[in-house]
Amino acid sequence: MRTKGIKAMTALLFNLAMGVMMAALLGVPALAGAATAVGVSLAAGKFMPAGALYDGVLTEVWTGELIKTLRAGDVATFLDGLPDYSQYAENDVIHMIDVGGDPDVLVNNTTYPLTIQQIDDTDATFSLDKFQTKPTPVTDDELYASSYDKMASLKDRHAEAIKEKKFAKAIHALAPDSNGTKTPVLKTTGEIVGGGTSGRRRLQMSDIIALKDKFDKMKIPVQGRRLVLCSDHVNDLLLTDQKFKDQYYNYTTGKIANLYSFEVYEYSDNPVYKTAGTKVAFGTAASTNEYQASVAFYTKRVFKASGSTKMYYSEAKTDPLNQRSLVNFRHYFIVLPKKKDAMGAIMSDHATAPAG
Repeated sequence: MRTKGIKAMTALLFNLAMGVMMAALLGVPALAGAATAVGVSLAAGKFMPAGALYDGVLTEVWTGELIKTLRAGDVATFLDGLPDYSQYAENDVIHMIDVGGDPDVLVNNTTYPLTIQQIDDTDATFSLDKFQTKPTPVTDDELYASSYDKMASLKDRHAEAIKEKKFAKAIHALAPDSNGTKTPVLKTTGEIVGGGTSGRRRLQMSDIIALKDKFDKMKIPVQGRRLVLCSDHVNDLLLTDQKFKDQYYNYTTGKIANLYSFEVYEYSDNPVYKTAGTKVAFGTAASTNEYQASVAFYTKRVFKASGSTKMYYSEAKTDPLNQRSLVNFRHYFIVLPKKKDAMGAIMSDHATAPAG
């Protein structure tokens, strides 16, 4: 009996101390914090088994907060404002008309009859990508013992994992496969990282101006040009360009200031390019001397679409042997250029040390 009384007193003193500390962190009176902590612990005892109040004082303060997986790329604002064709995604497929070009225009013509010019339009079909998570088991024993809503947490984690993967695939699809007349892939020309004779060359502002020049020559309208910088290139500019550093974050819009006709965004999971200038396949890890690239595109030349989303769930009561539930998701989504033009990239060049 005496031991139980000491245990109770210790628990209350602990709660009192915790209340004072939390009050200091929150900037409220210490007395209010102490009273709240003790009150919560006493109230919790009414809903807990005998002795639980003392063995797990203020349990929810310590175990109620979920430590989630870090997802550096879970925000993809570079997709904001893109043409959204979700309404046309019947059966998770979109049909568009690929127009066969424009008619020639005659100026001050005097020759008749006019020459007939055929313009053929074709059907362009795009199938949405299917994103599926692997089923996660949850036993009844886990649900009974958890101090938080584990099923809700799992749903959230499945959704976040799909979102992260579909954004990464989106930026990969918006990057050109290789250097071409209408899909320029430029290489960085800055100093070598670390100051050595071999390694990755930094991005510099002149490289972005060179990309602007390519877009100008392709006659891409200024309104709607978008540049998504990879993390390496953002850091290059922060280290080497004071003006960019000063304008790096706009506290009004929450995005990087525009540069040389481009709306500028930052993303941490940009596609990787081989040293020869070809894009690495999606989902393939970078090899030695291969780096992420910055991607540019014309917003009116690309599109996004969300298709169906379905949650699959089997209850534990249908599995008497394992007494566990299973949950996973399937989601259809796509981001693609309507045609493979009006897009570009700046890849980090790898400088090789001279022989001998």
